[in-house]
Amino acid sequence: MTHPSITSNRPRWRSLGILALLLALLLWPLHELAERYYSARLAEQNRQTLDLYVANLLGTLRSYETLPGILGNLPVLRNALLSPSNSASLELANHQLMRLKHQTGADVIYLMRADGLTIASSNWDQPDSFVGRNFAFRPYFLEAMDGRLGRFFGLGNTSGKRGYYFGQAIEHGRERVGVLVVKLDLDRTETLWGNSPERLLVTDSQGVAILTSYPGWRFRTTRPLRAEEQEAIALHRPYPTLDLQQLELDPVLWLQQSRQLDEIGWTVSILTPASQLDRPVQSILAGGGIALLAILALYGLWLQRQRHYLDRIALSTRAQRELEARVLERTRDLESLNSRLKQEVLEREQAQQELVRAQDELVQAGKLSALGTMSASISHELNQPLAAIRSYADNARILLEHQRHDEVNANLQQISALTARAASIIAHLRAFARRDRHAPESMALQPALDDALALHAQRRRTLDVELIRDLPDAPLWVQAGETRLRQVLSNLIANALDALAERPLPRKLWIAARHDEQGVSLSLRDNGRGFSQEALNHALEPFFTTKTSTQGLGLGLAICDSLMRALGGELQIGNHPEGGAQLILHLRLAEPGTNPYPPEDLSA
Repeated sequence: MTHPSITSNRPRWRSLGILALLLALLLWPLHELAERYYSARLAEQNRQTLDLYVANLLGTLRSYETLPGILGNLPVLRNALLSPSNSASLELANHQLMRLKHQTGADVIYLMRADGLTIASSNWDQPDSFVGRNFAFRPYFLEAMDGRLGRFFGLGNTSGKRGYYFGQAIEHGRERVGVLVVKLDLDRTETLWGNSPERLLVTDSQGVAILTSYPGWRFRTTRPLRAEEQEAIALHRPYPTLDLQQLELDPVLWLQQSRQLDEIGWTVSILTPASQLDRPVQSILAGGGIALLAILALYGLWLQRQRHYLDRIALSTRAQRELEARVLERTRDLESLNSRLKQEVLEREQAQQELVRAQDELVQAGKLSALGTMSASISHELNQPLAAIRSYADNARILLEHQRHDEVNANLQQISALTARAASIIAHLRAFARRDRHAPESMALQPALDDALALHAQRRRTLDVELIRDLPDAPLWVQAGETRLRQVLSNLIANALDALAERPLPRKLWIAARHDEQGVSLSLRDNGRGFSQEALNHALEPFFTTKTSTQGLGLGLAICDSLMRALGGELQIGNHPEGGAQLILHLRLAEPGTNPYPPEDLSA
C-alpha cells in the first residue's frame, strides 16, 4: 500500500515540473524583446555617431570649396599667370601661396597654367614640390577649365597622400588663363575619428573605401567594378593600385547603417560588431533565467509548506473562536470608550467656540485700543475741517448781507468739500472698528491700505515721515477679511511709526507690493533701528514687547500673525540689508470683484 504522504506529494512535484517547462518557454519571447530593444537602441546610437561623422566631413569640405574662387582674384597670382617668364612674379606667387597655406590649414595650394603645368605652389621649397609638374589629366583641372568647380579625390602622385582637390579657373577677360587648386589632407581627418569598436567606412562613387577607421579596409571595393569604372580609375589614377581587392563584410557579424552624400557622390557607413548586441541580450537572458529559478524555488517552498496548511487551518479555527470572544468583549469596552470620547469632543468643540469668541473680542479690543491711541490725531483731523466750515459759514453770512452771491457760492462749495472730508475720516474709522466676518472674501488690497494710512496720516505728518509707495495701478485682489486686513495693516504701520519716532530725521517708510502665481506679497520697511536678535526670536509671541507697559502690551504682532494664518496667509519679520525693519505679508490671490473700494462710500 502506498504511503499517503507519497501519493499526496506526487501531484505537487509534477506541477512543479510543468511550471518549470512553461517558464522556460518564456525565455524565447524574452530574447526577442531584448534583441529588438537593444537593436533599436544601438541603431539610434549609430545614427547619432553617423550624423556626427557626416557633419564633420562635410564641414571640412565645405569650408574649403569656395577658397579657390576667392584666392584666384589675388593680383599676385593673376600676374604670375599673365607673365610666367617673370621669375620675380613667380617668386611672389610662391611665397603668397605658402602664407595662404599656413593661414587656411590646407595641405597644398598650387597654381597651374591653361596647359596643366604647375608654375607656383605652396611647397615650392620642398623635395615633393609640385612646381614644374603637369596635372592636366586630373578631373579637377578638366572641370575647372570647363567653367565648373573642380572636385576630385585621389592619392597624390608626388606626395603619396590622400587628398580632396578643389579647382577653380582664373579668368582674364573672357579667357581662362589658369587654375588655382586647393588640396585637403584627408589623412588628418581620418585620425580624428578615434579608435572605437564601431568602424567607419567612406566609399566613393565606384564603391572603393577611401576613408576608414580600420586601415585593412582602405582602397578595397565593396562591390564588383564595372568596365567603365575600371577605365576611369586607370585614366585618373586616384588609388595606389589598379588591382583593387574586394572587401567581404559578413552581414551576420556586422550591423551597418549608411548615409548618401549626393553632392560629392560618397557613401558614409558605420559598422558595429554584432557582438555588442549579443552581450546585453545574453545578460538579459541570464537575468531572466535567474528570475525563473527564483520563481521555481519559491514555488517549491510553497509546496513544501502546503503540507502544514490543514493543521494550521484547524489551529486557526480554534484561535478564531477565542479571538471572536475577546473581540466581543473588547467591542463592549470600545463602545463605552467611544461614548466618553464623544462627550469629550463635544466639550472640546464648545471650548473651541469660546476660544474663537475670546479671540474676536481680543482683536476688537485691540482695534478699539488703537482707536484710542489715535484719538488725538483723529480729533486734529476732524477739528481742521470743522473750524474751516465755521469760518466759511461766518464769511458767507457777511457776504450775503453785502449781496456778494458769487463769493457766497464759492464758500458753500468749500463747506461741501470739507464736509465730505470729515465724512471720509469717519467712514475710515467705522470700517476699521467694524466686526469682521470669519469667512475670507475677495477684496482689493489698495483701498484697505489707504484706510490704514489715512488713520495714521496725522501722526505721520507730525513725525515728518516720508512715504514711498511702489504699488501697481490695477487693484490687487486677495482672499482676506475686510476688517481683519485693515487691523493687520494698521498695527504694522503703527509699529513702524513707533520705531521711526526713536530716530532722527530723515524718517522714511517704504510700502511695495508684487504678485505672481503663488499670491500677493506686501512689504513694509522703515529706516529705524530694526529688530534685535531677541526680538526676531520672540516678536510673534503674545505679550513680548520692547516698549514700556504704558506703550503697549506686546499683542500687536501676535494678533497680526494669528489673523494672517486665519486668512491662509503668512507674516514674515526681519531686517532689511540696508538697515531697518522689514515685514512682509503673503496673501492668497482671489478672483477680481465688482468694486475695488470698501462697502461704505467714503466720499459720501
